[in-house]
Amino acid sequence: MPDPIVLFAMIVVLLPMGYFLLAAPAFLLVSLDIRAVALLMRAMFNGYFLTMIWADVIGTLAFALDSRLLVAVAFGLIAALAAAARRWFLVRLDAQIRARDAGDAGAAHQLRRLHWGGMLSNALELAAIVASIPYIAVATT
Repeated sequence: MPDPIVLFAMIVVLLPMGYFLLAAPAFLLVSLDIRAVALLMRAMFNGYFLTMIWADVIGTLAFALDSRLLVAVAFGLIAALAAAARRWFLVRLDAQIRARDAGDAGAAHQLRRLHWGGMLSNALELAAIVASIPYIAVATT
């Protein structure tokens, strides 16, 4: 029987990642030349990063309470990575949105590259966490 704390922590972390995996590709269907679309994409990424930070903090606390300090440290590192990535990512998104508003023709292409990068990093992180589930579950039995 799976440990309820482990199950809770994994669900809390995987839900926002799964949501983003499904929501982010919708922006591939619209032009990022439209200011409202670019701002909506920025808001989605901002919300994703904030949600990941808090989900990973919750996961960290859950594993720490379960005396699984190595996993708690790993989740804490993911939270720190999400905080750093949020800062890095939003600065670049804002710069490209301003550049596009100022008439830079290549800014929409750079926004699209950032979009692809964000989706790829989420997919890789999601795959790594899903791949770690058997190892985390085995450690509890």
